[in-house]
Amino acid sequence: MYLVKVTVTYKESILDPKGEAINDALQRLGYRDVQSVELGKYFELRIAKSDRPIAEQVAEMCDRLLANVNMETYDYEITEMEAQS
Repeated sequence: MYLVKVTVTYKESILDPKGEAINDALQRLGYRDVQSVELGKYFELRIAKSDRPIAEQVAEMCDRLLANVNMETYDYEITEMEAQS
């Protein structure tokens, strides 16, 4: 079993209006040291072992559903979990 943590964010060239709105709100609340806010999506997947490479499966899931690859980029971390008895 694998635990996969996927983070999806906008590409640098894409405007993040929600992140900008949060940044503006933080500024109004007095948090002047905040330079920028980037909003994203976070997923945790538990995937059973199979004959197919786990990284290949995760990349395919991200490309096909979890991220809009025209506007977003993704990163993931795969951790092998110990079998539960």
